[in-house]
Amino acid sequence: MFAVLKTGGKQYKVQSGDTLRVEKLAADAGETVQFNEILMLGGDNVVVGAPLVAGAGVQAEVVDQIKGEKLIHFVKRRRKHGSQRTKGHRQKLTLIKITEILASGADKTGVKAAVGSGSVPAAAAAAPAAKPAKAAAPAAGADDLTQITGVGPAAAAKLNDAGVTTFAQLAAVDPETFEATKVKPEWVEQAKSLA
Repeated sequence: MFAVLKTGGKQYKVQSGDTLRVEKLAADAGETVQFNEILMLGGDNVVVGAPLVAGAGVQAEVVDQIKGEKLIHFVKRRRKHGSQRTKGHRQKLTLIKITEILASGADKTGVKAAVGSGSVPAAAAAAPAAKPAKAAAPAAGADDLTQITGVGPAAAAKLNDAGVTTFAQLAAVDPETFEATKVKPEWVEQAKSLA
């Protein structure tokens, strides 16, 4: 039986007992990890995922954290006054040995999911980011102060905190002496017309 798994942006065809080098995983030597992004299962009956095979997994033992072969990046600009630059790089890799291919029930094994060292954990990636709550709607009997030109949500919140919740209350405010927030005289005029 074989499986096609996806990790580190690459796809690998693996069988039980295979040893392969993948992009660095956040796991120590000797740990058992499980790959849950299985694209295809092969053998007696072939199962192709759309895009992933549900419930399938591949378990592997981390043998070692290694570095790949050295790559040389050489740049040369020709002609007079040309320049050249040489940079080297060794990619960080994880050496793993495939121990088991699970056709179903992989989500119930309790084995740590294989997560790349630079990515967010799977639980954090699955949960959508919490959006900040919208400003609370005005209380019953209160007017929407953002209808006044120039009063945005922040200014309306400051006015509400100061106890000004209706157009009539804003129309009664003296712009020079009101201290909670800077009130413009045109706001007071618009509030008078809306009240």
